[in-house]
Amino acid sequence: MNLPPCPSCACEYTYEMGALLVCPECAHEWSPTEAEEAPGERVVKDAYGTVLNDGDTVTVIKDLKVKGQSLSIKVGTKVRNIRLVDGVGDHDIDCKVDGFGPMQLKSSVVKKA
Repeated sequence: MNLPPCPSCACEYTYEMGALLVCPECAHEWSPTEAEEAPGERVVKDAYGTVLNDGDTVTVIKDLKVKGQSLSIKVGTKVRNIRLVDGVGDHDIDCKVDGFGPMQLKSSVVKKA
């Protein structure tokens, strides 16, 4: 069986370990279903594993402090019309939050509404 290369470091020597594929060079583990997705197509999931798409509406699941402001984004704040991006660090959602303006959020702190 021809196994796909590692999506993290592109190593060719991947092997199966139970239900996962493993890279011996960088120790990255992933499921074979992830490998079947189109290469280059990035999948962004919310805190509960639901796939997010451009234009979705999400809800913030924990209070978020905003740099440079004394206010914070509260739990339950709805953010409409998100855009998925390769942001700074692991921030992968570009959006406008009512009362705060444009910013980037992590997908791990939102759930799809």
